[in-house]
Amino acid sequence: MRAIRRKYFIAMALVWPICFVLFVVTYIFVLVPQSNRGKEVEKKLIEKKQTYKSVLEIAQENTKVQLSEEIKRLQAGLGKFVVNFEDSADLTFDISRVANEYKVDSFSISSVGEFDSLGKSGNSYILENSMDVSFSSSFNHFAGFLNALERYQPIVFIDTFKIGRSRDSGANHRVDIKLLVLVRKPQDS
Repeated sequence: MRAIRRKYFIAMALVWPICFVLFVVTYIFVLVPQSNRGKEVEKKLIEKKQTYKSVLEIAQENTKVQLSEEIKRLQAGLGKFVVNFEDSADLTFDISRVANEYKVDSFSISSVGEFDSLGKSGNSYILENSMDVSFSSSFNHFAGFLNALERYQPIVFIDTFKIGRSRDSGANHRVDIKLLVLVRKPQDS
């Protein structure tokens, strides 16, 4: 009887570790990946539910009205940044007028070449117009003119500027500025 029990315990001592190792291997290679896939499917389901909810909200009439009002508001705000193509020629005169207000001397402004597409994004609605401005003035008049350009609407971007210090103590300093203006493309192009 004792020998049978001993054989039984030896068999159990061999079978249980083997079964334990098989269970661990099965858990690692079968159940864990299955659990991860289940979590991924659950995340995708949540994303799809959110998309579905968004589509339902957009389909509602009041949401359509809100979105169209938002588009109108944004288009009106675009006027702060973009000048119409037809009005871009008047911009040089407006900047000259601002320069006269701030009493700068030897003022000259010139457009640099043709209009360029905005960046490398291939924007089909907005062009970039660059202008070179040169003048002589005291530092205070330069600062006032620069401040007026920064507050100008449509917005004029100051790309670069260079100030050459005057050799005479009472003389005006030479200033060169490169301005950038965003221009709405004409509708026919």
